[in-house]
Amino acid sequence: MKLTTRGHYSVKALLDLCFQPQQQPAPVSAIAQRQDIPAPYLEKLLIEMRRAGLVCSVRGVQGGYQLARQPAHISLGQILEAVGETIDPLPRRTPDSAQAGDWVTFSLWNRLHQKMKEALYSISLEDLYYDARSWQAAQGEEASFIV
Repeated sequence: MKLTTRGHYSVKALLDLCFQPQQQPAPVSAIAQRQDIPAPYLEKLLIEMRRAGLVCSVRGVQGGYQLARQPAHISLGQILEAVGETIDPLPRRTPDSAQAGDWVTFSLWNRLHQKMKEALYSISLEDLYYDARSWQAAQGEEASFIV
């Protein structure tokens, strides 16, 4: 599995929302500027994540996007799924029944796929947030955040 630009930008945007004081809404333009993401593209990703129930939009002068749930209840797998990232490592195929090695390889990749999927759904946005905070502290940086 390779994390594409869609997945990377989506994780960056949601981590940015984690860093908002008191979970205040953040305008798309502000997130886009802080994270160096094209604003129109970010808007499309946020709409997809809103449909998946990961973020909500707030209208008005102080509006923008905010997390719809606590970061501990949003997994990396949910984020990637919301923006159409596939977690499947290989195209679906049936191994050659005459080749035992083909079945072993097929079984191995299926097991690895399942473990990777479990890992993606077990890593929360909160985990990534604390990893980022720890890295910042190690670097001696302030609370401003860029992924």
